[in-house]
Amino acid sequence: MEPDPNFVSRFRWLICGLLFLATTINYIDRQILALLKPMLDTELGWTNEQYGRVNSAFQASYAISYIAFGWLIDRIGIRLGYSLSIFFWSLAAIGHGFVGSIRGFVFARVALGAGEGGNFPACIKAIACWFPPRERAFAASLFNSGTNVAAIIAPALVPWIAFRFGWPACFIVAGAAGFAWLLLWMPLYRNTPAQSRHVSAGERELIEHDQTAEEVGPSLGWLALFGYRQTWAIVLAKFLTDPVWWFFLIWLPDYFKKTRGMDIKSSWVPLVTIYVIATTLSVAGGWLSGHFIGRGWSVTRARKTAMAVFAACVVPVMLAPGLGDRGAVVLIGLACAAHQAWSATIYASTSDMFPRRSIAAISGIGGMAGAVGGILFPPFAGALLDHYKLTPGGESAGYGILFAMCGGAYVVAWIVNHFFAPRFDAISLPADAR
Repeated sequence: MEPDPNFVSRFRWLICGLLFLATTINYIDRQILALLKPMLDTELGWTNEQYGRVNSAFQASYAISYIAFGWLIDRIGIRLGYSLSIFFWSLAAIGHGFVGSIRGFVFARVALGAGEGGNFPACIKAIACWFPPRERAFAASLFNSGTNVAAIIAPALVPWIAFRFGWPACFIVAGAAGFAWLLLWMPLYRNTPAQSRHVSAGERELIEHDQTAEEVGPSLGWLALFGYRQTWAIVLAKFLTDPVWWFFLIWLPDYFKKTRGMDIKSSWVPLVTIYVIATTLSVAGGWLSGHFIGRGWSVTRARKTAMAVFAACVVPVMLAPGLGDRGAVVLIGLACAAHQAWSATIYASTSDMFPRRSIAAISGIGGMAGAVGGILFPPFAGALLDHYKLTPGGESAGYGILFAMCGGAYVVAWIVNHFFAPRFDAISLPADAR
């Protein structure tokens, strides 16, 4: 007899809420620099390409940190590993407030990336430990929606703080929020439901109902994981699509200023609207594959159908540069929502195919791949925009090319993902994996 699936007042959803809150803080930290770019353009005098390289420095550090924390969290546990990550990224965020040069921002972004790499490996593994399979994509979409909520809060809050207290205060407040979050995390979280005194026997039975013997044992080394086609399915899907999210996060304030004449004070309205759309629709997207599974679909059919829908929803964004403000906002918001739902489904497919003992490592590898794409794309985007701005209306043409690339990326990623993992079946790792 299956345990009662009712999740009202269940502790696992409080854990999901903590992950959501941390992800929100994480992405506010990341977005501050993009929102302050118009102000820092004057103060630092950097070019678009230099700004892109500052962001690439973050991505390079983030890529290394992602895989390092993936390895570390599988070995020391989510509770301590995530705490270390948040401690270091909060400290680095505060450090941004004490630099005043391009080189200083490079160092600050490298430090931030070194700390932030633990966020998604910890969150994805926590979801796998605390949720049964049919709830994982929805739970992942909930914590991942923190990226959108951050993008709603930040455009409204950061300019106000910057103009009232100075731009360094934006970074200091964000870093302090990370330290405050630790005061909630450490007393409440335990690595497994069995270790928590807040979890009832019924909830523990629900969470562990589909657990198999493959879930236990030591993690396989991350180099050995590259020998599995399923690893490459995740790696390449992340590499091809994560840069699109970074493009929107980094360049949208500049896009609205350069092509639509909106400065930091006026662009917050379309930015907030975009991420309100993204937040609402992305949670629905995370629910979709779980809904299909609940109707009796196989995990493979449910996840792949949902991913195909999300890929199709990004395609229209290539039309955004040619539309008016409202049309552009709707299509960009739809693309951002589809990306987040896509990411949540990729996270869920990780736990579909790999046992919990290796999920943080796999998440770290996938995140590293996405960060490498994020390293390569910002300088390319900046160089392209610097080239096209030399001609009348050139920046609009440059953004048109970039939006077209974003629109096609997910269709290509879906095909590649399907080639390497035609089915999202659980794989067998050696019992004595090291």
